Amino acid sequence: MRKYVPKGNVQKKAYYTDRFHVVPRVPRNEVEDAHFASVVSVLKADIKESYMELGQLVIHIDNRSNFDVIKVLKEECGYTQCSEQSAVDYLAQDNEFELFWQMLNVNEAKRVRVVCRLPQGMAIDSIESLFKSANFAEREMFDMFGIKVNNHPFLKRILMPDDWEGHPLLKTYPLHGDEFASWYEVDKIFGKAYRDIIGPENRDPSKIDIEDTKRFSRVGYEVPFGGEYNSDTKEEIEYSDTFLVNYNKPKSKTLDERR
Repeated sequence: MRKYVPKGNVQKKAYYTDRFHVVPRVPRNEVEDAHFASVVSVLKADIKESYMELGQLVIHIDNRSNFDVIKVLKEECGYTQCSEQSAVDYLAQDNEFELFWQMLNVNEAKRVRVVCRLPQGMAIDSIESLFKSANFAEREMFDMFGIKVNNHPFLKRILMPDDWEGHPLLKTYPLHGDEFASWYEVDKIFGKAYRDIIGPENRDPSKIDIEDTKRFSRVGYEVPFGGEYNSDTKEEIEYSDTFLVNYNKPKSKTLDERR
């Protein structure tokens, strides 16, 4: 486990230089579709900005009116499904989250994306009473980002343990976990007194310790289970002859140069 270094300014660092290709922004177009124009007309008082993006309508609203806007979309505009809702971390840049709800009108085959900005520390109103699917989505948003949701019937973590510290989808959260994550299972199962005996959790799935004689196989350099690692002695491996493949045939010759 690498030593944790605070990454509070991660969004202020330069991500790209002229050495890398920067994907151009998705173009935004005027709302010309008759159906979407009617949606904008109905919600005109609550919309800050509206435009077309990739064939769908995107509307920006105030974070205090999310419930009312989504209720109108469902009851008056035919958007009877909320297929997705989540957030994006813009804390280091703007000290805000960007929340979005992806709405679907099945009869018209139309989609509307509702977007709002939420300052850090503020709560958003739950839409669970409108869409039961929002129950788990709002709990995941709380679990992963720490965004509190007002009027939710059972707001608790859904993916991480109840006593977990931190929120893994924040951009300041280390990819392999922080100090708390590296000791969580040891402390939970054995207790903090066993930290020196067991050691921190290895959260790097690609790491292989060749000197570990309990969990990894070293073909040709085997030692008894839990025995002392020995890198000097190599044992020749004997393969059995099979009907299809002769594993004991001489090794192929390596040419010194290409013909």
